[in-house]
Amino acid sequence: MNSHNSDHGSMQFKPNTTVAAVIAYQNKFLLVEEIENDKHVFNQPAGHLEANENLVDATKREILEETGLILTPQYCSGIYYYHRPELSLYFLRFCFVIELSEQLLGSPQDDEILANHWFTLEQIKTKSSQLRSPMVLECIEDYLAGQKIDLSTFKTNL
Repeated sequence: MNSHNSDHGSMQFKPNTTVAAVIAYQNKFLLVEEIENDKHVFNQPAGHLEANENLVDATKREILEETGLILTPQYCSGIYYYHRPELSLYFLRFCFVIELSEQLLGSPQDDEILANHWFTLEQIKTKSSQLRSPMVLECIEDYLAGQKIDLSTFKTNL
């Protein structure tokens, strides 16, 4: 008798898993400019976790696609659970940090990214209505507060 239930997990709630990177250099932060719903918005380099990809590799891929830079996260500054009711979507976001020793500016490889910009915290706050989500500012503030989760905490069998 086969006790395997093919419906196992079909009723589980599965939020969108995303990664983002706070890229910092001397109190400035690298944001990407993109269009969402015909509006220019700013975000960290960020995107969805893909199949057969761990969280750190997903972050490295998103950074490369959206900035053209080859960078490796140094630690995680926070894990966020966010609901966008207007889209009926839930997100589980892992935010990683890269602190640079020099200001870099690459060239986006993703056609959906219009440009990369370095902004101070004050400049980002003045653009609050243009941030893709409140998590953009929240991730930066958590980084500035010194929140650190060591990458060795993240386990994977991939």
